[in-house]
Amino acid sequence: MQSPALTIKVFGTYILVSGLGLLLIPNLWLAPLGFAPTNESWVRVLGLLACVLAFYYWACALADSRAFFKATLYGRIAFCAGCVGLVVLGSAPWQLIVFGAVDLAGAAWTKMALRNELRT
Repeated sequence: MQSPALTIKVFGTYILVSGLGLLLIPNLWLAPLGFAPTNESWVRVLGLLACVLAFYYWACALADSRAFFKATLYGRIAFCAGCVGLVVLGSAPWQLIVFGAVDLAGAAWTKMALRNELRT
């Protein structure tokens, strides 16, 4: 089993890649998700925020911050629920659930790593 810090680093890398995609090539990044092309700055701002969040993930992983690891479990589950909610309400295309599913899978991986670490 992998260490909890590794799961956070991997997820931080995923967030960084997603953030850079939204920051630098938003329309190319959003097209497969069913979003219409946009020239609005909010997409790039979201990408920038994701890059900053990725930095937090990496910094906390390097510091082996167990409190952060546990907090991300709730945040990633909430993000998944929010994505599903936006789709159900008709505010977002169904493909957004893919992002939520990745968060949910990442949370499950971190939870298993934390639980496994307690057993050893």
